[in-house]
Amino acid sequence: MTQADFPITPLLPRLRAALDAHPRLVLEAPPGAGKTTQVPPALLDAPWLEGRRIVVLEPRRIAARAAAQFMAAQRGEEVGQTIGYRIRFESRVSSATRIEVVTEGILTRLIQDDPELSGIGAILFDEFHERHLAGDLGLALALDVQATLRPDLRLLVMSATLDGERIAHWLDAPRLSSPGRSFPVRVEHPPARAQETVEHHLARVTRQALEENPGDVLIFLPGRREIARAHALLENTLSSAFGRGPGGEGSGEAHRRAPPRPSAAPAELEILALHGELSLAEQQAALAPAEPGTRRVILATNVAESSVTLPGIRAVIDAGLAREPRFDPNSGFARLETVVISQASADQRAGRAGRVAEGTAYRLWPQSRRLEAARTPEIAQAELSGLALELAAWGVSADGDDALRWLDPPPSGALAQARELLAALGALDADERITPLGRRMLELGAAPRLAAMALRAPLELRPLAADLLALVEARSPLRGEQARSDDFRARVAALHAWRDRRVASGSSRGASARGGFDSGAMAAIEQASKGWRRRLDVRTAASGVPDSHAIGDLLLHAWPDRIARQDEANPRRYTLANGRGASLHESSALFGEPWLVVLDLRLDARDSLVLAAAPFDPRRLDEDFPQHFLRERALRWNDGRGAVEAFEERRFGAIVLERRSVPVQPEDALPALLAAVRSRGIDALPWSDTARRLRARMQALAGWMPELGLPDVSDPALLASLEHWLGPHLQGKRKLDALGTDELSQALATLFDYAQRRQLDQYAPESLAVPSGQVRKLEYAPGEPPVLAVKLQELFGLADTPRVAGGRVPVTLHLLSPAGRPIQVTQDLKGFWERTYPEVKKELKGRYPRHPWPDDPWSATPTHRAKPRGT
Repeated sequence: MTQADFPITPLLPRLRAALDAHPRLVLEAPPGAGKTTQVPPALLDAPWLEGRRIVVLEPRRIAARAAAQFMAAQRGEEVGQTIGYRIRFESRVSSATRIEVVTEGILTRLIQDDPELSGIGAILFDEFHERHLAGDLGLALALDVQATLRPDLRLLVMSATLDGERIAHWLDAPRLSSPGRSFPVRVEHPPARAQETVEHHLARVTRQALEENPGDVLIFLPGRREIARAHALLENTLSSAFGRGPGGEGSGEAHRRAPPRPSAAPAELEILALHGELSLAEQQAALAPAEPGTRRVILATNVAESSVTLPGIRAVIDAGLAREPRFDPNSGFARLETVVISQASADQRAGRAGRVAEGTAYRLWPQSRRLEAARTPEIAQAELSGLALELAAWGVSADGDDALRWLDPPPSGALAQARELLAALGALDADERITPLGRRMLELGAAPRLAAMALRAPLELRPLAADLLALVEARSPLRGEQARSDDFRARVAALHAWRDRRVASGSSRGASARGGFDSGAMAAIEQASKGWRRRLDVRTAASGVPDSHAIGDLLLHAWPDRIARQDEANPRRYTLANGRGASLHESSALFGEPWLVVLDLRLDARDSLVLAAAPFDPRRLDEDFPQHFLRERALRWNDGRGAVEAFEERRFGAIVLERRSVPVQPEDALPALLAAVRSRGIDALPWSDTARRLRARMQALAGWMPELGLPDVSDPALLASLEHWLGPHLQGKRKLDALGTDELSQALATLFDYAQRRQLDQYAPESLAVPSGQVRKLEYAPGEPPVLAVKLQELFGLADTPRVAGGRVPVTLHLLSPAGRPIQVTQDLKGFWERTYPEVKKELKGRYPRHPWPDDPWSATPTHRAKPRGT
């Protein structure tokens, strides 16, 4: 394929001219345009490059290798000459290399090791729309280098599905767009049948795709586990069913509406997997063209969305899912979660079916489902300890005056938690500056937790540390019954058994899933372990069965916050050093272990489930983590006693090792009492009727006359200001019920100053004098008029309803009979005398003959007494 075959070729002169005039550029080019492999070579003779290298950033190792191999093949060269690549544990570059394709972590190391980027003239950020954390960091660092040290450095941001306008505005850069090479793609949403499993739905649609389309089929699944299950099912179903006519499995309405099937059925069908954990040979097999007479079904993760070229694809089946990291700052745990993809990803996946000719995309979700427009940047939902360590090494903060330029800044909560973790690992000092250990952790290139573990390992355990680095970063290689084991030592034992058997036999043959593990996964883990052994300067691999505590003793240094101690009352439950609880499942291989270091948990609102852990020798805590031990007084509210209790505790983090009861000091009790009120609510206080009435008057007046600016006495406001109004009255007390009812009223009254208390008495009086000469209390409730309950005879001569709040609010009158029973509820006393009183008089005069019932209540003498006997 020549350069002229790519849609982006006509745009290359404008692209070179734009970079001649401006140090930054945004390029939008859809899949198939050729941006990944055609733009870098087109810049090699740019005058501003001056013979320096071009670094091309790819988000995935598969794409980095493939791009370098394609560009080298176009020049008729081997990889490592003009075109080379560098990924973790693998490098194909030489002194002649001018274009170096790297993965995101490699770019960060290049910038950190040489901030001037000597010998580098341009950095190209490919597939930037994927918004990986390392890509965002790499671009932020590159912008800082360009602004301070290398104004001549060129930065080109490229993407297929990018918000180009937003990126260009942020970069202050011109923006170019290229057409893609695509053919029409028909999108279908074949529904699942009743009671049909996800796997069988996929298998049926795969057969439909093979029958309706020529060429190969690409299936997008979220991860390796789903790919393995689908591979096994398709092997069983397609080998016998493929090629049958419309009457077989998969026929029906969808089949009858389909275009005619290809006239010539292939002789062979090949089913292949494509994901990042495969060996290089297995990846290249999926990327290579099919043999003549063979059709292929490729089961891939989202690594196949962009950058890599899959020849011959005419149909895409999309499960609509992806595996992405999610971090919960509240728990401190990060996990890969299966999530629904964005609309941009769905469109890009569908476009794979139209790269060489017309194609079809089958989406395994209802057409009515609405997807998010674009994926959430990883920086917004990932664990940030690696980012925080890189920023400390660069000497800047993420959100201060010296912050880097971020398209989307890292969340402050997750970043603060990351710095706390780095301090616990010894990577940052008290001033959040990087320590010598922190710099060595960066040089090693592992995640901060694992780097701390490996660098703290004694020399004799460095081979085992290399194995742990490889095993923790990979998915579990265990299969069958072993796959359910939560004892991490089982993975190490399986790796050593596979390694020892391979050494004994001279090959990996015979080390298979019959031994309880996946030999392919083991080979990939062994390759990673070799890379870590080289970086740790280890010459021999670990073998045999390690000491029962050796693995846990090492992993302590990666997860000091996840050290867990068994509860005395419940042997399946553990308390973690970070304060959370965790439990073992019923068939746990770790049952009975008093101490664990937990690597993986399934989060739950209360206690999480331990998925992977290892026991350790608790004596290591005193030797390796003396700074984590605390001895201090602790206060606790005893709800049953309604009192504060004090203890002296020796703790490791949140794990209580020793506790003894001690007397409660007056100065200790107050914070605990206030905390108890906050947790139980304002009603936990001993409210008297007097105190409740006072608070109700305060709330009512504040609502009626906001111009007075009275204090807020709602529940949230009172809880927020407990120290101010209640604290002084709780001094010296150890129980809430020791607070007298009068004291609570006095405490509440302190919220109003002298002038405000006068306004309260004036506009929201506690009681009213009625015409009988008696004083009757008003009942207040927030948002309601006050209520005055009074006997009807006491209001003779009163024409108008009493009012409060400076005449704004009429009182609600509860008019009572001589026996104190309600007669009428009204806010219109005049109307009552005129319209209702005659009926009331007629009804009640005979029942209460000793009480006055005048014909004219307007002029009658009010009274609260009955007439004397004989009158």
